[in-house]
Amino acid sequence: MPSRPRRLLLSLTALALLAGAGACSGDGSKAADPAKSGPTSALVPGDDPAKQAAEIAGRLSDEELIGQLLMPYAYGNAADKVSSGSAAANRNYAGASTPAEIVKKYHLGGVILVSSSADDPTAGTNKTTNVESPAQVAKLTAGLQSAALSLPARLPLLIGTDQEYGQVTRIRDGIVQLPAALAFGAAGDPKLTEAAWKAAGTELAAIGLNVDFAPDADVLGTQPGGVIGSRSFGSDPAKVAVQVSASVKGLQSAGVAATVKHFPGHGHTTTDSHSSLPVLSQNMSALESGDLPPFTAARDAGVGLIMSGHLDVKAVDPGTPASFSSKVLVDLLRTKLGYTGVVVTDALNMAPAEQWGPGEAAVRAILAGNDILLMPTNLTAAYKGLLDAVKSGRLTKQRLVESATRILALKLRLAAVPKPDPSAVDSADGKSAARAAAAAAITIFRGPCGGALAKGPLRVTAAGADTSRGVLEDALRQAGAEVVTQGGTEIRLIGYGRGSADLSASAAVTVALDTPYVLSTAKGTLVATYSSSKASMSALADVLVGKAKATGRSPVPVQGLQPTACS
Repeated sequence: MPSRPRRLLLSLTALALLAGAGACSGDGSKAADPAKSGPTSALVPGDDPAKQAAEIAGRLSDEELIGQLLMPYAYGNAADKVSSGSAAANRNYAGASTPAEIVKKYHLGGVILVSSSADDPTAGTNKTTNVESPAQVAKLTAGLQSAALSLPARLPLLIGTDQEYGQVTRIRDGIVQLPAALAFGAAGDPKLTEAAWKAAGTELAAIGLNVDFAPDADVLGTQPGGVIGSRSFGSDPAKVAVQVSASVKGLQSAGVAATVKHFPGHGHTTTDSHSSLPVLSQNMSALESGDLPPFTAARDAGVGLIMSGHLDVKAVDPGTPASFSSKVLVDLLRTKLGYTGVVVTDALNMAPAEQWGPGEAAVRAILAGNDILLMPTNLTAAYKGLLDAVKSGRLTKQRLVESATRILALKLRLAAVPKPDPSAVDSADGKSAARAAAAAAITIFRGPCGGALAKGPLRVTAAGADTSRGVLEDALRQAGAEVVTQGGTEIRLIGYGRGSADLSASAAVTVALDTPYVLSTAKGTLVATYSSSKASMSALADVLVGKAKATGRSPVPVQGLQPTACS
C-alpha cells in the first residue's frame, strides 16, 4: 500500500484530471479523451477572447445569462453528497439540496468556497465552510465543474475563494502560507512578491480554483485604527501600487484571476463595511492621489476582476454605497479609469447591501455596473429578482449580455493557461518563495542590526498568538537556541487585534505579528514581522539568534519610532 504522501499525490492527480475536464492544452486544443475526462467545455481559447465571448453570450437564454452573473456560496464539502443539515440549508438558500444541484438549477457562472477562523475579520459573512484539505477542495471543485459542464451551454465555472493570506485565508492546512500583504510591503521587492504569488496561484489552480479574491489594493491611512490593517501592502500609494501589480502578475501567470479590492479604497476608514457603511470623506484630488493608484496599476497589469466596495464615497456619490453607484462603477471606474474587465460586488450579505431585499439588491447592483453578484443573501430571491426585472424591461437583455461577455472572456483567458500538476501543492518551491518574502520583511524598530537580538535560554510568551508561539519555539530550537518555559530571556509576541495592554514589561524583545503600531509604547528591542505565518516565524527565529539580518522597512509610519536601517 502506498505511503500517505504518495496516496495524496495519486488522489490529487486523479481529481485534477476530472477538474480539468474540457480544459485546453497549451496549444488551445481540447482534452484528448473526453470520454475519460468527463464533459467538455464549450470554451475553446482563440485569438480574440472578447469576440468569442460576445458570440457565445449572444446565444444564451435569459436564464443562462442571469446564471453567469451569480456567484453564491453553498453548504457542504462535496458537490453531490452533503449532510442532512447542509441539504436543508441549501434548500432554504437556493431551493436545491446539493451544490451540484444548485449549479444546474440556476445555470451558475460561479461559486465561492468559504470558511472562517476565530481571528478572521470577515468571518461574519461566511455561513458555512467548504474547506477541509487540498484533496477535498480538489474533489469539490471537480464535481462543481462537472455539474456546470453537463448543462446544455457547457460553460465552466469561476470558482473562487478569499485567499489573501494573513488574517483572511480560507485554506490554511496542506498548502503553502504566504506572509500577509503588509509583510510584502515591508520587504519592498516586487520580484519576491511576484514569485510568491505565482507559487500561491499555482497551488490554487492545482486544486481547481481559478479566482482569488486578492490582493487587497487598499492604501492605509497614516494613523492606526483602520479596519484593513495588515491586509494592505502599506500606506504609500505608489509603493502599494507596485506590490499590487506584482501580486496580480504572479497569480494570473499561474492561471488564477486576481481580484483587487475594495474599490475605490477601504484603507482610510475606521468603520467595518461588514457591519455598517464606511464613509470616504476625501475630496476627489485626495482620492485620486491616495487611493486609486493601486487600482490603476492593477488595471495596467491586466487584472481579471475589481471588487466594488460597500463604501460611501462623498466625493463621487454621497450616501450611496460604491457597490450600488453607477457614478463610481461606470463614470469613475470604467469611463475615467478605462477599466474593461469584470467588476464583482463585495459580499451581498454584508450590512450595507442588506438595506434592500436580495432581489432588489441584485437588480440595483447590476444596474450600477457590477458584472458578478457575490454571495447574495438568498439565491432564489436574487435570481427571481433579476428575471422579473428582465421581463418587466427594467433590466435589458443587452445589459446582461454585456456582463456575461466580460465574464466569458475572462473564462476563455483562464482556459488558455495550462493547469498545474497536483505535485505543485505544498511544494518545496512554494515554501521557498514564501520564506524569501517573509525573511525580507523582518524589520527592527529598535535594536542592533547584527548578532543575536536575545541571548541565553529563550522564553516565548504571547498575547493572541498561541499557535505562533509554538511555531516560533520549534523554529528557535531548529536554529540552535535553548527554549525554556520559565526564566530565560523573554520574547513577547503580540498578535492580531491586541494592543498596549498586552505588552510585557519584562520582555527583552517585543515582536508585532500584525500591524506594528503597538510597538510605539513598548520597551527594549522591537521587531515587526507583519505576519504570523510559519515562514515568518522561521525567519524571525533566524534574526533572533543572529543567523540572519533584518532588512525590512516599515510600510507604515509608527509614532515615535524610526526603523533601524539594517539593509
